[in-house]
Amino acid sequence: MVNKNKAVIWLAVSELHPELTKYCGLGHKRARWGRAHSSLSLWKAGVVICVSLKPVRSGNWSRPGTSHKGMLALLYGDAEKPVETGARAAPGAAEPRPACTCDKKPCGCQKAEVNYAFLHSTDLLPACNGEITTMSFLQDIVDILLQYVVKSFDRTTKVIDFHYPNELLQEYNWELADQPQTLEEILLNCRTTLKYAIKTGHPRYFNQLSTGLDMVGLAADWLTSAANTNMFTYEIAPVFVLLEYVTLRKMREMVGWPGGCGDGIFSPGGAISNMYAMLIARFKMFPEVKEKGMAAIPRLVAFTSEHSHFSVKKGAAALGIGTDSVILIRCDERGKMIPSDLERRILEAKQKGFVPFLVSATAGTTVYGAFDPLIAIADICKKYKIWMHVDGAWGGGLLMSRKHKWKLNGVERANSVTWNPHKMMGVPLQCSALLVREEGLMQSCNQMHASYLFQQDKHYDLSYDTGDKALQCGRHVDVFKLWLMWRAKGTTGFEAQIDKCLELAEYLYNKIKNREGYEMVFDGKPQHTNVCFWYIPPSLRSMEDNEERMSRLMKVAPVIKARMMEYGTTMVSYQPLGDKVNFFRMVISNPAATHQDIDFLIDEIERLGQDL
Repeated sequence: MVNKNKAVIWLAVSELHPELTKYCGLGHKRARWGRAHSSLSLWKAGVVICVSLKPVRSGNWSRPGTSHKGMLALLYGDAEKPVETGARAAPGAAEPRPACTCDKKPCGCQKAEVNYAFLHSTDLLPACNGEITTMSFLQDIVDILLQYVVKSFDRTTKVIDFHYPNELLQEYNWELADQPQTLEEILLNCRTTLKYAIKTGHPRYFNQLSTGLDMVGLAADWLTSAANTNMFTYEIAPVFVLLEYVTLRKMREMVGWPGGCGDGIFSPGGAISNMYAMLIARFKMFPEVKEKGMAAIPRLVAFTSEHSHFSVKKGAAALGIGTDSVILIRCDERGKMIPSDLERRILEAKQKGFVPFLVSATAGTTVYGAFDPLIAIADICKKYKIWMHVDGAWGGGLLMSRKHKWKLNGVERANSVTWNPHKMMGVPLQCSALLVREEGLMQSCNQMHASYLFQQDKHYDLSYDTGDKALQCGRHVDVFKLWLMWRAKGTTGFEAQIDKCLELAEYLYNKIKNREGYEMVFDGKPQHTNVCFWYIPPSLRSMEDNEERMSRLMKVAPVIKARMMEYGTTMVSYQPLGDKVNFFRMVISNPAATHQDIDFLIDEIERLGQDL
């Protein structure tokens, strides 16, 4: 019986898993259960078969002495585990219940056992009578996904189950075949894929700028995939187009443009957003390039710091400007662009007859986490009438923090800004925005007036057909996960999350700056969550600082990183930079990380590197 008004689910005790009945702690024949909160639920015409991971309001379902962790263990394999739907029946096992034959669509019957060993994708919707098989299959997929999610936050599990490429290729058959696999094999493919996936949401995964796993963002991503639409016109993505409009306007407000004026778009990543900026800056100075190409305009040059992201050069290569036309500006010891060197190089370029058209400043460099002096750079761009772009892919999230947004002072004077919410804000990949201060410029730069998509006599406001200002035709819905997370957290929630990550970085810095066996790559507290350091094994601590020491030190970080991956305990990145040999670059963007995880990282580095 289901009381829909109270959303309370009643199940006969005899229908529950034997162990689960003991957890109810209720003495009558029918157990009262709360709203469905786990993967083990199946909605069919108002009927739910549910194992909830959350207690009901009217009582405690856990028996005395039984922890929440114990129930999780029961559900996820550390204790007796219910037979998974879809598992191949063991010899002599009872025959599975047949699928129902009722005429109701969708079926309202209790879930029947489905033997996937004899079923294929053609048995799923839109197949005739495919509702039950589809619901069962998708429910089993959700079970697999949620087990992975739970394990991602379990510190006793590995961050990575590392195997070398040849091992994985030999252990499993990954090849594509002419004949279809069964749904049983498809479920196995899913389990195997996640078994060897890196748990990027694990609290001890520090390897990249994009880490963490947000539950609301994950739910939004699932919804987006189910909707499966394209972002080019309002007619096929009405809500998503409006949400993009609202969200981009809010982001422009946070940059500091009055009333959120301007334009923007979500792109496939920061590299593409930076290329958009270069494309629009070129069009602004020489609009004829759109039709006549580079041969019709003078030699252009762009400027960016020597610590900037490689995408600036990659964009120049893709747009036909050429990597030699990207002039790298010197940085100070903290990785910030030196404005005086920028002005000197601009004057040199002009004397050679080149035309400076873009300065790409960086708010949060990839390695050091440095913030270029945006006010001084803006003054120079204004003086020489050059487009100012700010690559805030990594550091843009600090605009959400009242404590740290000063590091981007001057960003409001930029002509364009790249901001990747999939980094510091923890939005699931991918989510990158390009923001442009001048409204209409992006449309003029990119539009091609395809009449089969962008008809001019539609019955609604055509300004919401945003596809013609994008380079892509097919464009994924990237906005919904950011919008839904923003609704769930509020700006203050993002602020707290970002402040916590920066506090953890400061905690790490304070722990190792004077600790034996550590040397900082640069002096002073880091501006972002990037903490750059060398671990010095005992064998190198008494050596003179000479070429032999540097040669040996260069090998330390790669070996420790390899051992981390072999053990699967944690992951942190390393790299050389300029004349500096390999060092660790610790970054924190995962809100699940704690002080204990930072302590664990330090201990693990020392454990794995003490014999080097």
